[in-house]
Formats: sequence, structure tokens, C-alpha cells
Amino acid sequence: MSVSFSIIVPIYNEINIVEKFVKKLFETFGNSNVKFIFVDDGSQDGSAEWLKENLKKIYIKNYFELITLKKNYGKGYAIREGIKKIEGSYTLFIDSDLEYQPADLYEMYNVVMQNKEIRVLYGSRNLGAKTQLRRYFLNGIAVKLNTWIYNFLFNQSLTDLHTGSKIIDNSLLKELNISTNGFGLEIVISSEIAKKNINIFEYGISYYERSFEQGKKITIIDGFKSYYFLFRERFIQNDIQTQFSLIYSFLFMGYAGTYFGAGTGKVIVIIFFMLIGLIIALNRKIIPLSIIFLLTYIGSLFSKGNGKIYTTVLFFLIGLYFSKKLSKHISKAKNKNILKFLF
Repeated sequence: MSVSFSIIVPIYNEINIVEKFVKKLFETFGNSNVKFIFVDDGSQDGSAEWLKENLKKIYIKNYFELITLKKNYGKGYAIREGIKKIEGSYTLFIDSDLEYQPADLYEMYNVVMQNKEIRVLYGSRNLGAKTQLRRYFLNGIAVKLNTWIYNFLFNQSLTDLHTGSKIIDNSLLKELNISTNGFGLEIVISSEIAKKNINIFEYGISYYERSFEQGKKITIIDGFKSYYFLFRERFIQNDIQTQFSLIYSFLFMGYAGTYFGAGTGKVIVIIFFMLIGLIIALNRKIIPLSIIFLLTYIGSLFSKGNGKIYTTVLFFLIGLYFSKKLSKHISKAKNKNILKFLF
């Protein structure tokens, strides 16, 4: 069978709705050249047994594969196992909890087919005018906050970081370093894509949030873990050039902070300067950073006492401007590794 794309569906303890979801997915994509990949993540409620018994009855003439994990590893692990089996040009992702609709995913696929420059398409619950059911106010706030932090750290403009419906080009998907087992998956995938300077497009979808009584699984612990994944993906898991720049800027700005404040205030200033150092190093390498630091030092020579901070900040801002211009100009000629390391 010629496969155009694959669909990965992670499933964990969904016995109450798995039949409805599986049939709905078949009704939507049954006539397509698709490989269905179902990954049961160690369900204990009979979901795995139902899938083993019934998938072959529903998907009689369709290409499908069922992966049954012996224990619950987490959504990230389940997705990684599914990726090992993908075929075709694209992979579509959708959760099995019916909060997301297969019909929306089918629309998204048609959009990708009509716009070949789109390598990544996310279904956004915050775009368009489709039907929405929201049950938990704080969950919505947490998603918006995480999305804002992600956009700030990775220079993106997403509206829905934690969406469960997405489409990714298979050649790109196989290059991503997906290194998490749990719900940090969405952050890790989006971060890895951003690091490769791939555009993430969005498409408005419907959303029917279920209650915890109905089986919703996200917890406040998962919310706190998301901040760890955001920090790890942006400041720790980088290529060697970016990592060196982060360390260089972190140490220099920490040193610069020792010239301001006194006592406890001095410690706070040093920490603040170190954080600024990390932020400015995200999109700059050694030479642009050195320009900032040189101009900052020159600015500190023009005044004395408390007035020193004003000229220092002014020259620091001038350095930010010129370093950004330089980075953009040099980026067009990054053919040699030494340029990648320095600029």
C-alpha cells in the first residue's frame, strides 16, 4: 500500500471513549492513503485489550499498527515509539480523548497539501471561530503563560503551545531530539523546531475540554514541570556554539554586576545581570556579544558615582542595536564553522 502520511495516536486508560474515538478517526481518514499508528501507553483499564480485539474489525482494509507498551511510560515515550513506525511525507498527531476533533485535523492536512512550504502546522485552540468548551480557568491561564514564555525565549508568536493536534514533515520530525517521556513533549518538540529556524504555522480548531471526572489527566505537577522543560530546552540543550555564548555572556554580565550596588542589593544586581546575559546570548554569538560588552565598558568611563549607571545602560543599548544588525548581516554568509561559532 502506498502511504502518503501517518497518524500517531497515544492512548492511556481511555476505555470509556476509545471506541467512539477510533470510529470517528476512521470515518474521517478511512478513504485516505494513511498509516494509522496507535500506541497504548500501558493502559490498565482494558483499553489495550479493546484495541487488540477491535482495530482489525474497524480498519479492515486500512493500514494500521498497534504498539502496546508493557507499562505507562508517558506521552513523550509513546510518541517516540510511534515515530519509529512512521511512513509517508508527513505525520499527524492527535490525542485520543476527543478534546480534539479528527475533522479539524483532516482540514489541517488539506491546508498542508495546498501549501507545500508549510513543514509544521499546529491546531490552535485560540484562533478562529470554531466551537469551544472550556472548563478550567486556571488551565487556560497556565497554557497562555507557557506560550508567552516560549515565544519570548524562542522569538516565536504561537497562540497555543500545548496543542494536541499538529502536523510535521517527516524528514524534519526524524531530526528532532525528543528527549522526554511525559507531558513536556509539546514544549520539547516546539523548542527543537524553533532551534532549527523552521516556521510553525497555526490553524484554528475546535476544542471540547473534558472534566477530571471524565478522564482529564493533566495535573498541577505537570504545570510546574513545564517551566523546567522551557528552561532546559532554551538554556541547556543547545549546540556547542550557542552553549558557549550563553556561558560567556552569563559570566561577563555577572562580573559587570559586581560594579553596582552594595550588600544584599549587590547580590540581587549580579543575579539580574546574569539573567540579562543569558537573554542577550540567545540570538548572538561571541563577536556580537563582545561588541556589547566593549561598548558597555566604554559607557562606564563617562561618568562617576551613581551617574555611571545611566551612561553604562545607554551604551549597553547601543551595543544591543549594533550587535543585532551585525548578526543579521553575517548570518547570510554563515558557510564556515568558524563564522557560526563567532557570529
